[in-house]
Amino acid sequence: MATVRICICGDESVGKSSILTSFVKDTFVTTRISSVLPPISIPPGLGTPEAVTTQIVDTSALPQERENLKKELRKCNVILLVYSDHYSYERVPLYWLPFFRSLGVNVPAVLCANKSDLNPNGASGSSTAQVINDEMLPVMAEFKEIDSCIRTSAREHHNINEVFFLCQKAVTHPIAPIYDSKEANLKPAAAEALKRVFYLCDKDQDGVLNDKEIHDFQQKCFDKPLSDDDLANIKRTIRGSPPASGHSLQEGIDMEGFLLLNKMFAEKGRHETIWIILRKFQYTDSLSLKDSFMQPKFDVPAYASAELSPAGYRFFVDLFLLHDKDNDGGLNKSELTALFAPTPGLPSSWIDSGFPSCTVRNEAGHITLQGWLAQWSMTTFEEPRTTLQYLAYLGFESPDGKGTTSALKVTKGRKRRNRPGRVERNVFLCYVLGAAQSGKSGLLNAFLNRPFSSTYHPTIKPQTAVNSVELQGGKQCYLIIEELGELEPAILENQAKLDACDLLCYTYDSSDPDSFCHILDLRQRHPSLNALPSVFTALKADKDRAVQRTEVQPDTYCENLKMAKPLHVSVKWSSISEFFVHLAESATYPSQAFPKSEQPVDRTPVYIALGATVCAGVAFAYVWKRTMGSNT
Repeated sequence: MATVRICICGDESVGKSSILTSFVKDTFVTTRISSVLPPISIPPGLGTPEAVTTQIVDTSALPQERENLKKELRKCNVILLVYSDHYSYERVPLYWLPFFRSLGVNVPAVLCANKSDLNPNGASGSSTAQVINDEMLPVMAEFKEIDSCIRTSAREHHNINEVFFLCQKAVTHPIAPIYDSKEANLKPAAAEALKRVFYLCDKDQDGVLNDKEIHDFQQKCFDKPLSDDDLANIKRTIRGSPPASGHSLQEGIDMEGFLLLNKMFAEKGRHETIWIILRKFQYTDSLSLKDSFMQPKFDVPAYASAELSPAGYRFFVDLFLLHDKDNDGGLNKSELTALFAPTPGLPSSWIDSGFPSCTVRNEAGHITLQGWLAQWSMTTFEEPRTTLQYLAYLGFESPDGKGTTSALKVTKGRKRRNRPGRVERNVFLCYVLGAAQSGKSGLLNAFLNRPFSSTYHPTIKPQTAVNSVELQGGKQCYLIIEELGELEPAILENQAKLDACDLLCYTYDSSDPDSFCHILDLRQRHPSLNALPSVFTALKADKDRAVQRTEVQPDTYCENLKMAKPLHVSVKWSSISEFFVHLAESATYPSQAFPKSEQPVDRTPVYIALGATVCAGVAFAYVWKRTMGSNT
């Protein structure tokens, strides 16, 4: 916030103008002060430590000034409510605070007992030590909008700078969102935010902030080191408080101790310390993460795609290894829960795709590192903004200071896929199309190295399988194979969905005579499919081949298209892995999966003509040079 607007309110003669004059002049002014001073503006750092511009508006309680008072109250960010004797104190809960509420003014208020030099025992006549307990705390308990309270003396210049600092702090570091004075505890949203901070600072994920992690936390949040004595004092402070369940100080500070320490900051009026921590970790005043942090600018042009950069892959590898506590090569349910603790949970797209069944798992059903990286590769390809959000949740720190976008990269756009050459991307999407019971689901299961099952389950919702594939030469890519289910017609009529697709895999059951006709009907109903690279596949090749009940047989149909004949494969064969390599290579070099008649334009005559022109030019220059030489 660049500007804090303070409105000084209270009964007549409580010393409102004197407080303001004492603040500006840095001394008490004995001459008569006009009833209402003009507004003043204080630049950042002058008089108070907050780096904000402060506008202070004096007001009058006289009836004829009521409309101006209402106008100023509606414009302010914080109210400084002043009283000085028993009568003006009684008016605070009976008149002033209800009056603010009646105007719908929802801003914090600082309660100020002025003229403490004249009334050292407070409005209630109690001893000085009891003034806050007897006068102020009961009002604060009834009216939650009161952020803090303070006693001042304009004559003695006592707490004058401090009262305006409290007003600033009530706006820049509000206590209401983080601490519940009635419950004497941190509010749930603040506690959750601080738990995430603890998680991100616990680099080794052992549940305790060791001394190095505490020092790193101190440097990150406050830009200054923490001395060994200060660290020891912090530990002693926590140890001297009522013990939180299970927290130990021998090795460091655990989460319970960390929350307890921040609770103590709030109770002692040092809630600005909590806000410094939260804001360093990108939290807003509403305790949500900043939009600019969660959704940074990241555009993917048409025909291009998003992928993880080397820094992004390295982050997710480290995250996996850090949370695989039992070192079994997979993340079990509890390990996944711990990993996603600082997030809202699994991405909704993962839940929709049946994670982790859509990627590689070990024998115990736990996602492997290979499957983990494949899953994030698919998420980045389909929803790069989701990946950026979770990079922010999980604490990705860019080595170049560019934020979470440095964990991603944009591939070179591909428009004309029938041109020879490699597509510059490492993640590919393949739609598997074919008749019911042609073996599409079995193909997806084989892609994830799952055992064959003869039980038939019709596919209703789209199913996805993602895995890494090693191409010839050792280069690795990620292939997303999607079976469209009952959404097949809608997806094939959606041009955006087709533009995102890198390859079509047409499948039919080679043992079922009625299977191939579905492909013919599909291509006739959706002519736009002809613009995509395609591979034809005869599944269930381990069974006897049947003659298809179509006018043209599959081999002849592909020959007429001048395309490769259908590959005969079976998910029961060990060679099925070679088929997925073929799919990945067809997506990488899409011109191989188009009709052979669609060759590049022959530019040989152009090159010959250009060569002849160049030769003629060289001969002319030579003759001209010789002629000029003989003339001289």
